[in-house]
Amino acid sequence: QVQLVESGGGLVQAGGSLRLSCAASGGTFSRYAMGWFRQAPGKEREFVAAIELNGVTTYYADSVKGRFTISRDNAKNTVYLQMNSLSTEDTAVYYCAAQPFGVGGRLTKPQYAYWGQGTQVTVSS
Repeated sequence: QVQLVESGGGLVQAGGSLRLSCAASGGTFSRYAMGWFRQAPGKEREFVAAIELNGVTTYYADSVKGRFTISRDNAKNTVYLQMNSLSTEDTAVYYCAAQPFGVGGRLTKPQYAYWGQGTQVTVSS
């Protein structure tokens, strides 16, 4: 079983930046694709960003492309989400997710095997 713990959330002014971290344990981190999702009150969980095992191939939702950057450090078993130019529309609980290699499926969909508890990001105007 894989455990994921997010951190780095908080309150930030519109236009500001925030960096989220997700620490993984209980599995071989390098064998998992990693993703970030978010969920605002009253809305469904939506895809934000994902990164393949190679740490090079990435995917982004259109709403965050050019503003957010996902990266991973396999030596630290950690995936990051750098968020710049934040707006109030980015306010949500952000979740880290892991998908084992070979499972298949689209990383832009919320079909990951493991999920963290989430970290709150609030952007004020």
